[in-house]
Amino acid sequence: MDSPKKSVVILIAEDDDDDFLLTQEALEESHLLNTLFRVKNGEELLDYLLRRGSYTEPTVSPGPTLILLDLNMPKMDGREALKQIKSHPTLRRIPVVVLTTSGAAEDIAKAYDLGVNSFIRKPVCFNEFLKAIQVLTEYWLEIVTLPTEE
Repeated sequence: MDSPKKSVVILIAEDDDDDFLLTQEALEESHLLNTLFRVKNGEELLDYLLRRGSYTEPTVSPGPTLILLDLNMPKMDGREALKQIKSHPTLRRIPVVVLTTSGAAEDIAKAYDLGVNSFIRKPVCFNEFLKAIQVLTEYWLEIVTLPTEE
C-alpha cells in the first residue's frame, strides 16, 4: 500500500514557457502533492528567496523545499544565482537541482564546484523526462531527510 506523498513547495527557475509546462506536467504525472512557484531568471530567483520586491509576502514566496534551476536564463544566469544561493548562510541549505538541456562537461563541473546538489540533463523524450522527474522527486522529497527551518 502506497503511503500518501507529502505536500511540498517546488520553486522552478525556468525562462522557457515550454520547458516549464513540460516540467509542470511531469510533476503532475508523478502524483506529487505540491505547490509550484516559478521565476524566469536568476534575479527573480534571488528576489523570491530573499523576499524582495514583489516577493515580500510569504504567501507569494513560501520557502521552497526544492529548487529546480535552469542554467541558461536572462538577466542573471543559473550559475551566478547558484553561486549566490550556496554562499548565503540560510539559503545554502535548500537543495538545488540543475535541470537543463546542457550536457557540457564544463557546465556540470562548474555547477558542482558552486555547490549544486544534483545535475540532471533534460531528456528529449517526454517518457524519459517523466521518469527522471519521478526519480528526482522520490529521492529529494521522500527518501532524504532535509533540514527544517529554524
